Amino acid sequence: MERIYRAAINTWNGLVAAARSEQAFREEIVMLVLAVPLAFVVTAGGLHALILIAMVLMVMVVELLNTAVEKLSDFISPGHHEAIGRIKDMGSAAVGLAILAAVLVWLEAIATRLGIL
Repeated sequence: MERIYRAAINTWNGLVAAARSEQAFREEIVMLVLAVPLAFVVTAGGLHALILIAMVLMVMVVELLNTAVEKLSDFISPGHHEAIGRIKDMGSAAVGLAILAAVLVWLEAIATRLGIL
């Protein structure tokens, strides 16, 4: 139980640090708050709503990983470094693809709800 408690504290600390330092993560928190009730409006509920919510959570997970890579890169090499710049670009691309996947899943759910699909 001690390990689980410490892991929960570390998780909370990481979320707070990301929310304090990253505008994108704060925006994703807002999106999650909006997505939770909206997912139940767009779908019939149950698994489909959870999938829509999970897609927003996936974007947040990828954002956290990207932020960790960027912070670590800046710590290791504070100045401009071409290779580190490419690494940061790859992290950003991962976030972009996660957002694209989430948007596609949400659009399909909305189109289904509206009877378009």
